Amino acid sequence: MRIDPRALRLFLAVCREGTISGAARAEHLSQPSVSVAISQLERVLATKLFTRNRQGIELTAAGLALKTKSQAIESLLVSAKEEIDLLAKDIGGPLTIGGTPGALASVIGKVIPDFSNRFPKFKLRILERADTVTQEMLRNYEIDLAVVTAGMREVTDEFTEKPVLSDPFSIIVGTANADMPDTMNLKQLKNKPWVLPDAVGGFRRQIDALFINSSASIPANVILSDSILTTKSIIKNSDYITILPLEVVKTEIENGSLRSIQIEGVSFQRKVGLLWLAERQLSTIAEAFIAHTTAALDV
Repeated sequence: MRIDPRALRLFLAVCREGTISGAARAEHLSQPSVSVAISQLERVLATKLFTRNRQGIELTAAGLALKTKSQAIESLLVSAKEEIDLLAKDIGGPLTIGGTPGALASVIGKVIPDFSNRFPKFKLRILERADTVTQEMLRNYEIDLAVVTAGMREVTDEFTEKPVLSDPFSIIVGTANADMPDTMNLKQLKNKPWVLPDAVGGFRRQIDALFINSSASIPANVILSDSILTTKSIIKNSDYITILPLEVVKTEIENGSLRSIQIEGVSFQRKVGLLWLAERQLSTIAEAFIAHTTAALDV
C-alpha cells in the first residue's frame, strides 16, 4: 500500500499541535477521523509513529524520520505552486537562501548585481539563521541553499559544501580606540571589553580558534550579539572591540567609522561556502546561483 498524502498532512498537524485533538481542531475534523488516519498510516509503515502521554505525544525514531520527510514534501508542494505562479509572470524562482549574518553579508552583496543581469526578474528570500537551524531547514526543504562558515563541520554524505570565499579576520575598533596600533596579539587585549557572537556555530568556533592559536584566553568582559548591525553600532559608539571578517566591515573601514587591526601570529583565514542537501535535485535557479557564485568569488 502507498502512503496517503492526506494522512501525511494530518500526521504533521499532530506533530505541530502536540495532540490528536489539537490536530483535529486545526484541520476542522473529528478526533476519530484523525485517529483513524494515523492508524492507517502506521499500518502502511508497519511501525508506531508516536506514543501518547499526559503532555500529548512523543515521536518515535520512525516518527521523527517521517516528520522530516513530510515537512520536505509540504515545502516542495508550496514551492511548486509558487514557481508555477511566478512562471506565469515570467519571473524566476523562488530561491530561498538561509545563512548566518556574517556569511550572508560577505557573499550576497557581491554576487547579486551580476546575477541579476542574468535573471533580471527573480524572487529571492534571504533568511538569517544559526548554523544548526539552517541545516534543519535544508533537511525540511524550507531553504534551497545555505551560506555558512565553511570547513568547520564534520564532512558527511548528507550535505554538499562548496567553499566560495576567503576573508581574513581582523580586530575591529571604533574611534574611541584610535590609539591602538595596527597590529596586535590577542593576549594584549585580555582586559578590553568585547562584543562576540553568541550562537555556537562555525563562525563562533573560528573566533574561538583564533584565541586558542594565539594562546589567549576567551574574553570574560563580553557582550554576546549575533546581530552584525548591532555589533558594528556598539563598536562605533564605544570602546568595545570585536573580531569580524574584513568584507563585513568594508564600507565602515572605507568611510573611517571603523578601523581594522591585524591579528599578530595568526595565518588562517575564514572561509565562507554554500551548503545544500546532497540528495536534493536543485532548481535551475539554485544551480545557476551556485555556478555564478563559484565563478564570481575567489576561494
